[in-house]
Parts: sequence; structure tokens; C-alpha cells
Amino acid sequence: MSSPKLHVLAHPVVNARLSQLRQTSTNSKEFREGIHDISLILGIEASRDLEEQTFTGTTPVGPFTGSVIKPHIGLTPILRAGMGMTNALLDLFPAASVYHLGIYREKISLQPVEYYSKLPPNPTVDQIFLLDPLIATGGTACAAMNMIIEWGIPLGHIKLLCVLASQDGLNRVQAEFPGVEIWVAAVDPDLTPNGLISPGLGDTGDRLYNTVKGSEKI
Repeated sequence: MSSPKLHVLAHPVVNARLSQLRQTSTNSKEFREGIHDISLILGIEASRDLEEQTFTGTTPVGPFTGSVIKPHIGLTPILRAGMGMTNALLDLFPAASVYHLGIYREKISLQPVEYYSKLPPNPTVDQIFLLDPLIATGGTACAAMNMIIEWGIPLGHIKLLCVLASQDGLNRVQAEFPGVEIWVAAVDPDLTPNGLISPGLGDTGDRLYNTVKGSEKI
């Protein structure tokens, strides 16, 4: 499903970093660094249209007109893998508020289960960057989108950032939220019967935090 709101990065640096992440020989430190680097590029690209506010200042040579980001930015990483993207976005937006969302995918039904939310009673930000490294079936991303919209953030003020997505997952997110802006580094064509992206990256949370066990290694 094509959409002007779907942006797939096409950059040699991103492709090379993603290829490194795919390999089973990549250790957790390298995996964390790769996720960080790709997330930083996603954040830069996704923030191109943020409104700026000008101010006047003085350099050692003379006066100048500068700018700052006008909207208050909120980051909503989906635990736990979304944490791997958070520091990269904080590098870009040091004053951003971070609201963790806890959602896991039930292994049999593959349906999302919400278990934690750090969203305050009322929105205190203007723009949300929803962070989830993988969009597989799309269920977790859709559940998070619903939580943010119910919180009071309009769909047009939400940007979904992910490192890798399946085509089926993207189709589902776009079908349920036609106007959402999505930024993704790459798209894989297939899902396994267990709902894993193929060829994918494996379990991103496990690979980020070195909790892959024996036979689970991929």
C-alpha cells in the first residue's frame, strides 16, 4: 500500500548499517550502535517539517538571526525494544519528554497486550515520535497509536519511526490510521507463521540487551 505519508529511507549508510544488524555474528554492542545510528538518521529525516521559531543573538563577530524548534517534542518508545531508539532521538531533542509504553505481543494469538503507560493525564507536548524498531504484524504499533490518540494527540501530530517493517505490518497500520506519517529504514516482504519479519533482524529486544538464549539465537 503506497502513501505519501510513508517514507522509506534510501541511503547507502543506512543500508550498510542495516545489513550489519541482520547478521547473526553482530554482537549486542554493535547491534545497539547500529540501531542508534539508523534511529538518528530517521529522526533527522522525520523532523524536516518541524516548525521553527526565530530569535536574535550575537556571535563573536556580530548579530545573527537564529532558530529553535517551536513544538514541544514527546518521545514514546514501546518497551523494551523502543528504548534502543530513544537516546538517538534525545540527541536531537534534548528537552523532549519521554513517555514509555508497555505493550507485548501474546505468542499464540499474536495480539498486543498493554501492560504499562507513562502517559500523564493530559497531553503536555505538541508532537509525538512513536518509536518501535520493528513493525511485524502491525498490532503493537496500532495499539500504541490508539493509546496516544485516546490520550489526546491528533493523528497528524504523530510520527511513527521504525528501523524495519514487514509489508503486511505497514498495510495494517495504514489501513487503521490512513493519515499517519511513517518513517522506516527498510521494508521486508514476508512474515513467518510466528509473526516474525523475514529475513528481518530477529528479536530486537533480545539482541539489544544480550538476552538471546541458546536455541533462540537467530
